[in-house]
Amino acid sequence: MLTIYLTRHGETEWNIENRLQGSKDSNLTSNGIRDAKLLGKELSEVKFSKIYTSSSKRAVTTANILTSDRSIQLIQEDDLKEINFGDWEGKTKIEINEQFKNEFESLWSSPHLYDHAPHRGESLEDLRNRVGDVIQKIVNSNEEGNVLIVTHAVVLATIVAYLKQSPTEKLWDIPYVHGTSLTIIHVNQDKNIEFKLLCDTSHLEKI
Repeated sequence: MLTIYLTRHGETEWNIENRLQGSKDSNLTSNGIRDAKLLGKELSEVKFSKIYTSSSKRAVTTANILTSDRSIQLIQEDDLKEINFGDWEGKTKIEINEQFKNEFESLWSSPHLYDHAPHRGESLEDLRNRVGDVIQKIVNSNEEGNVLIVTHAVVLATIVAYLKQSPTEKLWDIPYVHGTSLTIIHVNQDKNIEFKLLCDTSHLEKI
């Protein structure tokens, strides 16, 4: 059986500024580094064969903290990068709402109606296609053992929706995707999927 450990990167400077990152980047905060260390401690006894990470710096940094001094193969995947928000990237949520209120609200409240075109962003359909491709590649390349995936909030929600075969309108029918939250997924030899943990943050309470 294959077990996938799925997490989001730690808190970043743009996260606390309420600034949308997408394909752009910012550094982890001290809290983000602390949370990644706490998750690393939680997973310290798990023997990972590989770690797949978004190629964005905030995800790679988180992945390196999680592995600490362990020698584990780290594979950077562009297809695990966050959704490209186009003209929204680098702007605060207040700034985005001033010009794109309807589009921004629909992304979070009715994602099946989300219109990416006005701000030249990536569509949720295109995101689901690339995420589906990379997840299938990971599953097909690892029949058993433990792998860790470090990615981003919208991508993580999309991975869950893809594996559950949920429609886009149910994209956010999961707990809030906190930084370094932990999702654990079992994939058996017949490729049947079982979620053992979903967006859990109990390790962050062990400060």
